[in-house]
Amino acid sequence: MEQNENTLSVLKIAPGQHPQQVEIDNDLKALQQAVGGTIAAVYPFADPVAIICNDDGKLMGLPLNRALRDENGEMYDAVAGDFLVVGLGEEDFASLTPEMAQKYEQLFHQPEAFLKLGNRLLVLPVPDEPPTEKPRTKPPAEYDR
Repeated sequence: MEQNENTLSVLKIAPGQHPQQVEIDNDLKALQQAVGGTIAAVYPFADPVAIICNDDGKLMGLPLNRALRDENGEMYDAVAGDFLVVGLGEEDFASLTPEMAQKYEQLFHQPEAFLKLGNRLLVLPVPDEPPTEKPRTKPPAEYDR
């Protein structure tokens, strides 16, 4: 499949939701739109990927989305608001390779909830909602008689 230079295939991760693979335009405006403001790129991983998030997300009081953890699994920061996981090209952002998309989809798959306890932040995985009961359909009319 020919990769369009002008669009990026990236993961978009919204608070409380599973990551979604999306196509966005490869320009600043599209990135800003995706995160709702000024962008910041952080490079917390050894892989050639970046997290693009809202630079002022915490100041704006955007909901905390996912924890960033060090190699021991300790949270050192949390990303607020929607963020993208993008690939890194030679000198620019790039589409995620299928392997990276899968890896980070799994890494960020589980939505997380954050509880403030004093000055500590507790992170809890949000369990998948059990499938809701489907309303029972009415029995066919002949039973009414």
